[in-house]
Amino acid sequence: MDKYKVLIGLEMHCEISKTNTKVFSSAENSYKEIPNTNVRPVDMAFPGTLPVVNKEAIRKSLMASIILGCEQPEYMYFERKNYYYPDLPKGFQITQETKPAPVGIYGELEFECGKENKKVRINNLHLEEDAASSDHYASYSTIDYNRAGVPLLELVTEPDLHNADEAVAFLETMRSIYQYADISEADSKKGQIRCDVNVSIMDSDLDEKDSSNWGTKIEIKNVNSFGGVRDAINYEIERQIAKKEDGTYDDMEQQTRRWDEESGKTIYMRSKVDAIDYKYFVEPNIPKFKIAKEWIEEIKKDIPKLARERKDIYKNEYGLSDYDATILVKEKDISDYFDQTIEENIDPKIASNWISSIILGHLNKNYLSVQDIFVTPKMLAQLIELVEGKKISSKQGKEVLYKALMEEKEPTKIVEEEDVRQIGDEDSIKQVVLEVLKEQPQAIVQYQSGRTNIVDFLVGQVMKKTRGKANPAMTRSMMIEEIEKR
Repeated sequence: MDKYKVLIGLEMHCEISKTNTKVFSSAENSYKEIPNTNVRPVDMAFPGTLPVVNKEAIRKSLMASIILGCEQPEYMYFERKNYYYPDLPKGFQITQETKPAPVGIYGELEFECGKENKKVRINNLHLEEDAASSDHYASYSTIDYNRAGVPLLELVTEPDLHNADEAVAFLETMRSIYQYADISEADSKKGQIRCDVNVSIMDSDLDEKDSSNWGTKIEIKNVNSFGGVRDAINYEIERQIAKKEDGTYDDMEQQTRRWDEESGKTIYMRSKVDAIDYKYFVEPNIPKFKIAKEWIEEIKKDIPKLARERKDIYKNEYGLSDYDATILVKEKDISDYFDQTIEENIDPKIASNWISSIILGHLNKNYLSVQDIFVTPKMLAQLIELVEGKKISSKQGKEVLYKALMEEKEPTKIVEEEDVRQIGDEDSIKQVVLEVLKEQPQAIVQYQSGRTNIVDFLVGQVMKKTRGKANPAMTRSMMIEEIEKR
């Protein structure tokens, strides 16, 4: 690998799922399993129908552009990209090209990869309509037009990434931005994120700023998961290095390939020696309109705290570790859950421990999102208060939370119904301690001969007799005191 430098550019497509309707029609913009239910005549290009621009889709696009430090256009244009594809009903796509300027150009994004900060230049960000989706079977194909006309943001980077880890970290950061800014759910399981990956290699001693030194660009189309992006890049790097080593790299043509998950390989699709002429022209049914500077300023004010800002707060104000803060902000819903928990006057470090260990463990084990669980932040806070107030032990609290998650019952009700209470009065605990010492005379001898860790066993016997209700710290202290009296 040291002999060669890798250049990676990404084209990330993300549906704007947080609008009520599609980008140019009144059809509902929502994910549905039942095909062809979110469709209007405009989506199907029926004669006499005209597109109407969704203002909220423009607003969310401009917000993404501002977050990425892009230049926003003075006027908003849309254009026709003319090509035939079975799931494009009109025979063309309404989109934006670089001239006139799209929703954003020439931005940059700083992101974390491992412990390092990286920076990627953004070539452009443009808003377009999504195509329908096709399913292919042995003897026929079907088309679902639910997705046709859904607003789609396409982000194009410069080739500033150098390995698969950087590419995935960039994509995860962008997904986080879309989620935190309420632009999109950015859920790859719903097909809301897709990615084209461009990979080339060059000799490491050459200057990458000189584009004439770049190798042959290979495009990998429509990779549907971040894991797929990682695997496709790693495979393609090895494939191109092998061609360098056997002397066939210079004969390789610019081409488009696809990622095949079953074989773990990129598969040749077509040559890209000549650029496709899409015959772009300005969309005649959508007049250009001016983007008011006042509107841009309003949108800037509406940008919420993003993951990086929340992470800084968690570390600097709440005293969480970098690791814990990173875990909490990775998904917006988890970060929101944490914020709502500490709003109930719960110590942030304590809330973080409960959420990171038990809540996230339950979600990962059962393939759930935090929105799927019954236990609300308020319920969790009430349980934590019982533990911190010594009403129940930490062990009991964890058992109650597991039960609440599995049985979908309020933790406080479980505590009441099952009489889960910690014994904290000295007389009650002392009675059980004396009972255990009477049953275990040999343990006293072992302790007095220097084997002091026998106390753990004796405390365990008390906990067993009290069904875990005895206060562990009080029990240990009392146990040592009683032994040393003898």
